[in-house]
Amino acid sequence: MKLLRVGTAGSERPALLDAEGILRDLSGVVPDIDGALLADDAALGRVRAAAESGELPVLDADGLRVGPPLARIGKIVCIGLNYHDHARETGAEPPAEPVIFFKAADTVVGPDDTVLVPRGSVKTDWEVELAVVIGRTARYLESHEEALARVAGYAVAHDVSEREFQIERGGTWDKGKNCETFNPLGPWLVTADEVSDPQDLSLKLWVNGELKQDGNTAEQIFSVAEVVRYVSQFMTLYPGDVINTGTPAGVALGQPEPKPYLRAGDVVELEIGGLGRQRQEFKPA
Repeated sequence: MKLLRVGTAGSERPALLDAEGILRDLSGVVPDIDGALLADDAALGRVRAAAESGELPVLDADGLRVGPPLARIGKIVCIGLNYHDHARETGAEPPAEPVIFFKAADTVVGPDDTVLVPRGSVKTDWEVELAVVIGRTARYLESHEEALARVAGYAVAHDVSEREFQIERGGTWDKGKNCETFNPLGPWLVTADEVSDPQDLSLKLWVNGELKQDGNTAEQIFSVAEVVRYVSQFMTLYPGDVINTGTPAGVALGQPEPKPYLRAGDVVELEIGGLGRQRQEFKPA
């Protein structure tokens, strides 16, 4: 299933995109799309049955805002330097273990919402990423099979980053990762049963129409299953938590000087095969 949330910010309602690409209203079936729904097999069964019935009300998609596909996100765990080609372009050694940092849940906006360039920023960068949405509590997992069984679905994430704040201002990466609007998510939460192999997904990103990133999750240093298993050794993952699994080569940081960092007025578009497409205009904060 392709689950999404539509409407004005803060007042989104649940919806789904059916097999014919028709947008349908789910608000009569479930109150929202969140961790509680993803952990409830009976509720998911009702959603699936409603989708298959073809009787859900049709929504007019024209002019309707698409919000983040997941409400009440618990935490966003991010994996740094997780693509061989990205490590090469930045001159970094591939890490021996996954690099973990966090983004606050309030960085999440809809897939086509405005992204704000922080005040004083000169190094705002782009990063298309595969987001993993947790659907079952995960702690101390022992196998990749257990790890994938905890995944409810997948989505497109844009891990917007400010490199000066991240690298040059001291401390951890968090200052460059948690600026307002720095994690567009969606358009859809695609349930795991529709993604036959999370290690064979194409990722692309364009800036002002120019292709900048063109990668595949096959290049990941640590697979989706390994990332979920590994993270569960250090923290408990709950339904509604999100893991951003890293970005392929092609970010501004890895390009020759003068590096083409983002400025207000730029337009970024990104997509992952089967998971949908985003488009953001960048404006000053």
